[in-house]
Amino acid sequence: MLFYLSYVLTAVAALLVTCHAQCKCPEIPGLLGIPELSGRDGLKGQPHLSSGLPYYLDTELHNVLINLKHRLSRLEAVLALTGKIREVGEKILASNGKEVNFEAALKSCESAGGTLATPMNEEENNAILSFVKQYNRYAYLGIKEGETPGKFKYINGMPLNYTNWYQYEPNGKGKEKCVDMYTDGRWIDRKCNLYRLTICEF
Repeated sequence: MLFYLSYVLTAVAALLVTCHAQCKCPEIPGLLGIPELSGRDGLKGQPHLSSGLPYYLDTELHNVLINLKHRLSRLEAVLALTGKIREVGEKILASNGKEVNFEAALKSCESAGGTLATPMNEEENNAILSFVKQYNRYAYLGIKEGETPGKFKYINGMPLNYTNWYQYEPNGKGKEKCVDMYTDGRWIDRKCNLYRLTICEF
């Protein structure tokens, strides 16, 4: 949801900047470097709501936000219907269906504002598994081997609090530093240069 919220905030900011730059809008305190408006009245002689903005701007922004929220919910529904995204807990998982090596998959997720899908519990593992089954492809997880051979961590450096290894895995002993999810949801350590399905989390 944070991913979508950032787009909503960007759109609202763009609307305000466009209005200020192109329209003959009155100066609005608190915006574009003008002193903060918090707790003050709106412009002299203008009706206003509790935000301090003139009534007509407050209403416009409210309507824009309602419209954006409606469009985002429709977009989420379409993407969920086509299997492109899935919500699990506080996370949104998404896949572009592409198979690349670990570094390319991680870069792709980070450039979109997320990271590689990283299961923290069985529910999240099953949600990631749904993409693996849909595409019938193994997928890299956001887990890598640490400095000690055989000891794996989340890519942010934190220790694992949930695992779903195959029996006798991991067994690469320093030679297989990345982690695959198989089509049954279990994990195995693998080399990072193999091509695997990209699944991101936001």
